[in-house]
Order: sequence, then C-alpha cells, then structure tokens
Amino acid sequence: MSKHNFHGIVPPIVTPINDDGTVNFDDLARLVEYLLVSGVHGLFALGSTGQVCYLSEEDRIAIVECIVRVNAGRVPVIAGAMEVSSQSVIRTANKMIAAGADAIVTTAPMYTINDENEVADHFRAVAAGISVPLFAYDIPVRVHKKLSPGLLVQLGKEGVIVGVKDSSGDDVSFRRLLAMNEAAGKPLSVFTGHEMIVDAMALIGADGAVPGVANVEAEAYVRLWNAAKAGDYATAVKEQKFINQLFEIVFVPTGRSGDAAGVGAFKAAMAARGIISSPAMTAPLRRLDAQTTARIETIVDGLGLSA
Repeated sequence: MSKHNFHGIVPPIVTPINDDGTVNFDDLARLVEYLLVSGVHGLFALGSTGQVCYLSEEDRIAIVECIVRVNAGRVPVIAGAMEVSSQSVIRTANKMIAAGADAIVTTAPMYTINDENEVADHFRAVAAGISVPLFAYDIPVRVHKKLSPGLLVQLGKEGVIVGVKDSSGDDVSFRRLLAMNEAAGKPLSVFTGHEMIVDAMALIGADGAVPGVANVEAEAYVRLWNAAKAGDYATAVKEQKFINQLFEIVFVPTGRSGDAAGVGAFKAAMAARGIISSPAMTAPLRRLDAQTTARIETIVDGLGLSA
C-alpha cells in the first residue's frame, strides 16, 4: 500500500502558535527540520500533542502542507484526521492526502456511542474512502472507547489498517496486541505512545514509538531506538532514564487541564531550548504562568539542554 516502512521514532509534532492565536509556520518549519536532522524515522502531524481538535480544518491542511514541504520526502508523514463521523474523517483525510500526507491516522468515532462491530465498520469505511494506508489511534481518554487487540488484529488481517498508535495506557492490552499480531503474521506496525517505557516496549517487540517529549529532545529517543534495535539494551535504558528526567516537566504544572499541562510543558521547554519562539497555546488554553515556566526551565537547564 505504500513505499514507506513505518517504524522507529515518529514524534507527534507540536503546533507552534503565535501570541495572536494563529499558527506560527516559521516555527513549525524550524521544528520539523530539527526533528529530521535529529534522525527521526517519521513525522506524525496533528495528534493530541499537535492540538488537532483546537484547530480549524483550514489550519490543519496548511500544517500538513508545511510539514510535507519541509520534509521533502525524507521520512513518511502520517496525518491525524480526528472527526465525529466516518464521512467527515474521509473528507478531511482526502484533503490531507492532497496536501502530501503518506498515511492517515484516526480514532474510533467521537461523541457517538458505538459497539465494537460499528467501530470496525467505521475503520472499514474510512479505509475504503482514502488512497493511502490507515492507522488506528487507540486513545480511550479522548474517545471513551478502547480498541481491543482482537479487533485491531482482525482489521490488520483484512488490510483495513496497517498500524496502531497505542495511547491507551493499558500495557497488558499492548502486550496482548503484540502477541496476537505476531501470531497473525504481523499485519500491523505497532507503536507505543508511552514516553517513559519506550526501551521496554522496544525489547518486547514494538515497531516504534510516538513520544510527545521528542519535540523537546529528539536525539535521545533516536539514540535509544537505534541502540535497542542493535541489541544494546544497556544504552537504551540509559537514554530512557535521561528522557524520564526530562519528562518530569509535565508534572510541574498543577491545577491545569491535561492539555494545558502536557503540551504547555513541552512548549515551555521547547522555547527554553530555542526550538520554538513562543510557548503560546491555542484558545481556550492559557499558557503556563511565569513561576511554572521557570521551574520547567530549571529542569531543562539542569539536563544541559538549554539554548
């Protein structure tokens, strides 16, 4: 279905924002180049870290166009089409494909209350309506539905989906998914969204990772993954420990929404490193306060990552 082999470190790209709420395409281009020079194996546009559901469709398409232009074919670009119905996913996905996306990722339907057969038919409809590979995004915190390993492998065997981005937080389910996928002949590329255990997931057979904090520090994740694939697990664990020290930034904000705390912490750290020019957020999210930002900057500086 595609000339690309989906694997390795595929960061979910942060969407830089100007103080007036518009997308900062200059910062986005600089961020994409930073990730590519760091050696990432793919790019994931418009996931949760990219604040996809805070952006207009017009902005989303323009973001894909920018990422594709800067990437210039170096790695596969997977674009997130997160919508409330199969028809709306297909509509947005085809615009993203026209903009240059190599693959599409989508969730189970949002808002609607569907059983597993209906969710399966949703993915079948989307796959039939697009011309590039489709990934399933398992993120029940967003859509309130867990995609079962059995369902995912069945869709893989049918050729409906080529991969899974697992952000379920259910490591037992992830381990079962890997086992079922292997028993079925590996129809799926299976990616973990767990930032802090990528070393372990590589050891047990994950095909890659989609870690948000790679926007802040991509090189360490690439070193981790390459070491794990070479069988050098001591180095992989060492890199993971370093990343986990950095990941403490997301626990600094308190009393804020999950989106404001997580993405806000990434943006504050990225600004401290000079990767983006502003930690501004999409409305109605507010940027982190000065005291919180200073504590995040202290963590970044303490790890030798400041600009």
